[in-house]
Order: sequence, then structure tokens, then C-alpha cells
Amino acid sequence: MIEIKQPGHHHWALYMGDGYIIHVTALGKAGVLSGNGTVHTRKLKVKKQVLEDVARYETCCVNNKYDHYLTPCPVKEIIQRAEYWIGREWPYDVFSKHSERLVTELRYGEAVSKQVSGT
Repeated sequence: MIEIKQPGHHHWALYMGDGYIIHVTALGKAGVLSGNGTVHTRKLKVKKQVLEDVARYETCCVNNKYDHYLTPCPVKEIIQRAEYWIGREWPYDVFSKHSERLVTELRYGEAVSKQVSGT
């Protein structure tokens, strides 16, 4: 799991190898994930993109923070699940459908997030 630290928000992606990640991004030209984490759309699209293009000047790091209590699925299974989602819509909901939940669902087979637990 790749954590991209944006001001006021952490965006999550799944590293696929060769510099590529799977992550969610806003659908359409007007919908964007702004630097402060505000989402201006209700639907997101799962994309495979180069990590450098997505992270740009943001700080990012590997953060498999749930590995201490969840077992990652086999890599082949993670890749298959991730490839299934490429180009598909991911309905956005700040509490249950956001980038961290997509990535944990792909990696562990279970969507979890501590990102919004305090709200």
C-alpha cells in the first residue's frame, strides 16, 4: 500500500510494480481530488497510473499498516482483483468508499480504514 500525504488528506494507492499504482480518481473533467482532500464528485474511477505522475511533489511511502493483524492475499490474487477494477467506477462515500478502503479490499480481501474513524 502506498500512502500519498497531501495537505489535510492521505490518498492511498496499491503498488502494482514497474512504477505503476492502482488508485481512485474523480470521474470527468470537473471532478477532482483537491490538495486538501475535498472530493468534488460522488463517483470515482479506478485507474492504473505511474506513481510519479500521481504523487507529483507530495510525500509518499509504503505503508502496509494493517499487516500486523490482517494477512495479505497472495500477490497473484491481489493483482487479479486490482486489474478487474481498472476503468470501473468506485462510488465515493467519505465514510465507507474512499481510496484507503479500495486498497485494503484489494490487499487483504477486506475493506478497512482508520482514516475516518475519528469522525
